[in-house]
Amino acid sequence: MLRNISSGENGIRDTHDDTREDQLFVQAVARAMQVLSAFHRTQRPLSLTALAEASGVGRSAAQRVVHTLQTLGYIERDEAGRGYVPGIRLLDHSHDYLRLNPLIERATPVLLDLRRNARERVDFSLFDDLRMVYAVRMQSKRETFFATLVGHSVPTLCTSGGRAVMSRLPNAEVEDIIARSDRRPFTDKTITDPQEVREKVAEARQLGYALTVEEVLVGEVAVGVAVLGPNGRPLGAIHIAGSLSEWTPSAFAERFAPLASEAAHAINRVR
Repeated sequence: MLRNISSGENGIRDTHDDTREDQLFVQAVARAMQVLSAFHRTQRPLSLTALAEASGVGRSAAQRVVHTLQTLGYIERDEAGRGYVPGIRLLDHSHDYLRLNPLIERATPVLLDLRRNARERVDFSLFDDLRMVYAVRMQSKRETFFATLVGHSVPTLCTSGGRAVMSRLPNAEVEDIIARSDRRPFTDKTITDPQEVREKVAEARQLGYALTVEEVLVGEVAVGVAVLGPNGRPLGAIHIAGSLSEWTPSAFAERFAPLASEAAHAINRVR
């Protein structure tokens, strides 16, 4: 079992020095994952030099890793030949994760019912340290490209689902997440001040849900409710999001927080 490996907000795993003493830890595999993880931070194809720099792997080692991954179909040249992009074989592993995850399997029918009742965007995210990773996305009439992508992640610190999850964690873990989070704001409404975040988490504990207003997307209001494991620890969250052009924050919470809570309880009950 690997210890002292944490996930940053961009999904890149940080491995610490004690992994070098782990006789089962394969550095070559870690380097390959580092190279693949370099794509998390880019909006365009990457050259070999850029991959080496972004992954922290030497250029010679990066060249061997890229060649191997390209041969296996996990990295491809982009259509214009400007650099490398992730390969289609990676989708096989994403599909395997989604279809074999029992939480996603039991959540999906509940989320389908919720989407029919809410008629707003419904998302289901998984808790991964400093980020929430979208595993199911069910769109409303306001569809955008990024809002449809499974695997997209948002910070735990400033999202409705993330704060709902934090409200179910011990205070020491909440403080740890706040301390390690990148607190750069997404909008001028993003709450990142540690004390204000603590107050929002406390509010979510009291209400049973978290409400965010324009903290990630301008014009968006969202409620989040934590989904729990058998031991009561949060595994993820249900989010319902709408437009401020149609809802006031209080009306949105009044309408959708009970629906999200009911759906979360239904998922919690099914084991």
